[in-house]
Amino acid sequence: MERKQLLQRVRDQFQVAKVVALIGPRQSGKTTLARQFASSGQHPFNEALNYFDLEDPAHLERLTTPKLALEPLAGLVVIDEVQHRPDLFPILRVLADREKNPAEFLILGSASRDLLRQGAESLAGRIGFVEITPFSLAETGPDTTDRLWLRGGFPLSFLAASDEASWRWREGYLKTFLERDIPALGIQIPAPSLRRFWMMLAHYHGQQFNASELGKSLGVADTTVSRYLDILTGTFMVRRLAPWFENIKKRQIKTPKIYFRDSGILHRLLGIPGLEQMVTHPKLGASWEGFALEQVIRASGVSEEEACYWGVHNQAELDLLLFRNGKRLGFEIKYTDAPKVSASQRAALETLRLDSLTIVCPGNASYPLDHKIQVRGLLHLIQTPTAFD
Repeated sequence: MERKQLLQRVRDQFQVAKVVALIGPRQSGKTTLARQFASSGQHPFNEALNYFDLEDPAHLERLTTPKLALEPLAGLVVIDEVQHRPDLFPILRVLADREKNPAEFLILGSASRDLLRQGAESLAGRIGFVEITPFSLAETGPDTTDRLWLRGGFPLSFLAASDEASWRWREGYLKTFLERDIPALGIQIPAPSLRRFWMMLAHYHGQQFNASELGKSLGVADTTVSRYLDILTGTFMVRRLAPWFENIKKRQIKTPKIYFRDSGILHRLLGIPGLEQMVTHPKLGASWEGFALEQVIRASGVSEEEACYWGVHNQAELDLLLFRNGKRLGFEIKYTDAPKVSASQRAALETLRLDSLTIVCPGNASYPLDHKIQVRGLLHLIQTPTAFD
């Protein structure tokens, strides 16, 4: 599948930077996208010389003396899984600063900017970032909604020959992530401890994060629980949705909400192998909320800092608040085919001075419900270019 929007973002970043980083979870399609970009013909690329996979011992051997290996290269240079060699960042800075620099560097990492920060700081002002997510509904198409929701967007899970094959792939992915990927980042946490935390966190999906409560259940300090969450957030497994505060005389919620970014991973942890089990599961509404929320944030194009939620204790709450082009856009996500206006929604509309409030539900509906309040099916929202204007 050619991911045209992501390819264009990479091209745009190379207009202003000599080093571009593709960051995202493992198996989300970073290497495939890099090869598609390299084969586009816009950048000279000799794969035998200019491609380095830092999980391949032979490629690591080539980089024993990295400056000598990289300095003669021209055209596009791709370095995959760069988080394994943070010592390369200062060398890339030197090479990027050369006069009439003959090379451009595309680096791929399975960790967030925060986890890469120590190395990437040396490239400040020279590096552009493109986040590569698993497949979105805008990419897979309207006929794939249920499959994408059930299996998630990791390419090998979504494209598996059957739900059973997808289920097995996701179990293997979780095992590899815990036993190999986390230690490879230098994080020394026993895999069973993190797995247990991960499974417990699945039941908090769509809820406020309570480190003390989880810590008591796990028998560890709340600071340890917060560190575990930092790891899953920094490796793109979990979205920590921050609360928004207004200057009002009400007791507002100040605790982040937790969402699994990939619904397929969530369903594997909850033990939901198929649609039949999903539609009767107690977490059905929360699963749909997280799936739709992730699709809306991706389609809107806002940064992580421009997406949050809002709530007042025991009163009003808003599932998603986006700040885009100077506007405040509110979203309520409901798994229903007949949404209604609630007092909570009216309070959020007035208190937050929203430009619009959209109730997102399954399907392709689109109609006004009240002043500044409209209903949009998720498919209609994703397929309408002006939906976030």
